[in-house]
Amino acid sequence: MTSGKQLFSTLADGILTVEILETNYSDPTGNQVLVKMEAAPINPSDLALLTGAADLENAEYSDGKFVASMPEPFYSAQKGRHGLRLPVGNEGAGTVVAAGEDEAAQALIGQRVACVPGSAYSQYCVVDASMCLPLGDISSEDGASAFVNPMTALSFAETARAEGHNAIIHTAAASNLGQMLIRICQEDDIALVNIVRKPEHVELLSNMGAKHVVNSSDEDFADQLRGAIDSTGAYLGFDPIGGGQTVDSCFRAMEQVAVKYMDEYSRYGSNQQKKMYIYGRLDMGPTILTPAYGFGWTLSGWLLFPFLQKAGTETAARMRQRVLSGLTSTFASSYKSKVTLEEMLTKEAVTDYRLMKTGEKYLVTPQE
Repeated sequence: MTSGKQLFSTLADGILTVEILETNYSDPTGNQVLVKMEAAPINPSDLALLTGAADLENAEYSDGKFVASMPEPFYSAQKGRHGLRLPVGNEGAGTVVAAGEDEAAQALIGQRVACVPGSAYSQYCVVDASMCLPLGDISSEDGASAFVNPMTALSFAETARAEGHNAIIHTAAASNLGQMLIRICQEDDIALVNIVRKPEHVELLSNMGAKHVVNSSDEDFADQLRGAIDSTGAYLGFDPIGGGQTVDSCFRAMEQVAVKYMDEYSRYGSNQQKKMYIYGRLDMGPTILTPAYGFGWTLSGWLLFPFLQKAGTETAARMRQRVLSGLTSTFASSYKSKVTLEEMLTKEAVTDYRLMKTGEKYLVTPQE
């Protein structure tokens, strides 16, 4: 049996406790492998367990631990996890040091792999071999973000094609994921409307060759967005913000463009179907919608793993192979800071990566 450090999150009695504990890892059996974790990114999807809406400014910090209050309604909303000590870290990369008896697991011994264990903030992880992607000569740092962002961005393109769209709107588009989506759409000939909030983000994406980049902070944002939708025919969008009026702004612009092409007035709005998917919660506030775009619209949540289950193993395997082929190009990630397990729980680090600022992603190095 192998032992090492592992990060856990516990929510109980209105208090969030995140701490590093010494853990014993069971020997892998069957199709399982034991991975010595060398790098793991902090993605927005990890923050639901890692920080949530906890009061991090007034938390108590000590070596390898912080304790913070969780306000309502966020505490009650997570009733299902109350009292549970949960591992954290969706994805990462490392070296397979032991394997179960199955052939697929044995074949991975000694290989560097990217994996999705759900417990990546740990010195070791036990994970099914089917959830491992051999990296070959690619480093653990380059392979650490090989799953969540790349597969999500690819899935947006797959979703668009499956639903009969050849254009997409993406908000918060200057993120690592957003930059991947730009490269994917360029390769796949899908028109893309990128919504950002800062002039420097407009410049960044324009320099990447993005044709349609609109700044939500500009006074003429609505005009810019309508023009981009009119040029591309983008009536499908993906939004990681969730709260506020971003989705509403997209629906408004879609409808205003569609109305231009109506032959006659209808009190119910245009017949153009408009769809937005929310796939994150960068803004924890309510999603605000207004009665300004008729009835031909759909708002839905979107998550990666349900999509992959629906897409099937053949599609998922094809997508994973494409990611592996482009890990240092199309699907490359960059990081602002590298932190150890202990460093990621300091007030300076936690209050920084919790902000989820564009271009300021953290990478955890569990072995250091």
